[in-house]
Amino acid sequence: MEPRYRLRLYLLTALILIGFGSLLTRLYNYQIEERPRFLKQVPSNYTVTIREPGIRGDITDRNGIILANNLRNYAVVFNLDDIRADYKRHLIETGGKDSIKNFRSIKTSQIVNDWVRPKLALHNLDKNYSTRALDTHYITHGGIVPFTFRNDLTYDQFAYFAEHNLELPGVELRVRPRRHYLYGSLASHVLGYVKQWEKGAISPEERRKFRHYTGDSSGIAGVEATMNEYLTGAEGIKTLLKNEKGEVMQVADYIKPDVGSRVELTIDARLQCLVENTLRRVGRAAAVVMDPNTGEVLAMASVPDFTPSFFVPSINPEAWQSYNTNTARPLINRAINNFTPGSTFKLPTAIAAATHGHAYDTEVCPGYVTYGKINVRCWKRSGHGTVGLQESIQRSCNCYFMRVANKIGAKKMLNSFQLLGFGQKTGIELPSESPGFIPGNRYWKTEMRPGASVTPAITGMMSIGQSDSASSPLQMAAMVSTIANGGRYYKPRIVKRVVNPHSGVLVHNHPHLKVDLLQEGLKPDHLERIRKGMWMAVNQEGGTARRSAVKGREVAGKTGTAQTNDMGIKSNDAWTVAFAPYEKPQYVVVVAVKRGSSGSAVAGPLTHLILRGLFASEEGLKLPLTKMKESKGNFIVHEKIDLPDEGGFIDLAYEDGGETGNEISDIPMTPLGIENRPPLLPQPTIAQPADTEGSQTP
Repeated sequence: MEPRYRLRLYLLTALILIGFGSLLTRLYNYQIEERPRFLKQVPSNYTVTIREPGIRGDITDRNGIILANNLRNYAVVFNLDDIRADYKRHLIETGGKDSIKNFRSIKTSQIVNDWVRPKLALHNLDKNYSTRALDTHYITHGGIVPFTFRNDLTYDQFAYFAEHNLELPGVELRVRPRRHYLYGSLASHVLGYVKQWEKGAISPEERRKFRHYTGDSSGIAGVEATMNEYLTGAEGIKTLLKNEKGEVMQVADYIKPDVGSRVELTIDARLQCLVENTLRRVGRAAAVVMDPNTGEVLAMASVPDFTPSFFVPSINPEAWQSYNTNTARPLINRAINNFTPGSTFKLPTAIAAATHGHAYDTEVCPGYVTYGKINVRCWKRSGHGTVGLQESIQRSCNCYFMRVANKIGAKKMLNSFQLLGFGQKTGIELPSESPGFIPGNRYWKTEMRPGASVTPAITGMMSIGQSDSASSPLQMAAMVSTIANGGRYYKPRIVKRVVNPHSGVLVHNHPHLKVDLLQEGLKPDHLERIRKGMWMAVNQEGGTARRSAVKGREVAGKTGTAQTNDMGIKSNDAWTVAFAPYEKPQYVVVVAVKRGSSGSAVAGPLTHLILRGLFASEEGLKLPLTKMKESKGNFIVHEKIDLPDEGGFIDLAYEDGGETGNEISDIPMTPLGIENRPPLLPQPTIAQPADTEGSQTP
């Protein structure tokens, strides 16, 4: 063969080989490397993974009575990307590709109103909603977070929807747990409330894992908040098989959401009901009932209160505004917030005196104590004469405690008060607890009186709980428990146990002993003198706490009446603290009332009523437990709480009048309005008002 023909043959062969190589390379790219991409473009079945929220655990009282659980809530949700895709297919099928030139500019709410809602209306499942909320939802979250169109379906509506299988791509039925509080406003400040999941809180990993995502609601007040980690159940995962039109063909896989842990509280629901009903005799008040031997809170009440169910799944704007504009502040738990303590502070002063060698001191009470040019009066203008520790507790003598406090000294007074938990949070399992304040502690030095020193006058005022002093009823209950049980300070607890359905007990029922006063220098016989003084205050002539006495029972107590500033008006905080029985204490009761004339006349009778209920329960009476309606509160000045006429049930013939709260009226130091700066309230989920735009009728 001639060379020129041989060269042509070689070139032809090379071209053929190159051509086949190119074809093979392209075939490899299309069939191997890019196969998944092309498969996605071929109309076929596909799977969708949906994240479902876990089920919150129950909250019960100490006896297993359920206070908060979950109901089955039937909802219609829109997967908005699927709805838009289905509507787009409809436009192409009916008008060709030219009909979708401006598709992106069409509002999602318009598509829902024109394409979805007429079909729902045919089956009486349509409802007005907020179009603005839907459009904002889609702009913010796209299609990953379903939009809840309605969450109020009855079971019959749910069954009808499921039976007729409306075949609306992007429209789904969901069964979700809805938080339910069984007894209305009962224990509302203890239980708290929940907030819907914040829809922006999706991690990148979760976005890749789930096509549709619904997060868990979370507690933002009360035990719902502090125990949220335990109460939240494990997520559920549902995998759906859909066809090319977005219609669900079957459930390919389903891991059901799990139930969270059960939180068992220390409170007794029946006792809680008794205490709350007792407090409703006054407008704004708080009470704590504690087991002095464990630190367990048996009841904690605050009035006015609120209804936790109003926050589920979202609170309407009018109700939220009503709560926020109510100057009685129903959302604040007064049991863990500030009151001016008044003469109840004579008890920690007595402990400080006994600890530092003044248990047997006597002082002369002429009716006042002089600090420079200022006289601080005793409530008894004529004076109590010569008195010791026990008589001073019994009769609530100001002069005795002011003089002994300055013998002790400001620094030792501060240390003793802090040892008893004042000026600091107790650590109870509740949010927004106030630490209170006392002269000389860090808050007093930096926030209240920057640059000031603790003078003898301030030390004297601290000993009687006036002016620059604040404590909560819970702090007071823990301190009185320490006196009652023989000197042991237990950390207050509102949670008894936490039990997981799979892992067992996660939080055990163990008392937490923080301080033993007998190891801090206090002698048992000195502590007994303080206990005896409280017994005398209730049971002997001249005692200021006579109205808390209960016939046939030995009660020990102490009253307090503190002048304070309430809403810009001079007023009194009225207190009574008590423990019973005297020999083997089982209960500590603390009651604090805003705008009460005195602890003896107002808080004392309320304490009496609570103790009567406790003793009656011991004797076999079953205390009632009912669904409570919320208390709105008021600003009435309460002069006296009348006790039931029991025909000599309680002998008040020798009752002494007690503190008036006016002893510091001559002091050139305005009592602080300690309630003027309430704790910041967590923002709940507020419902969006529905509109009538695009409303449909069947």
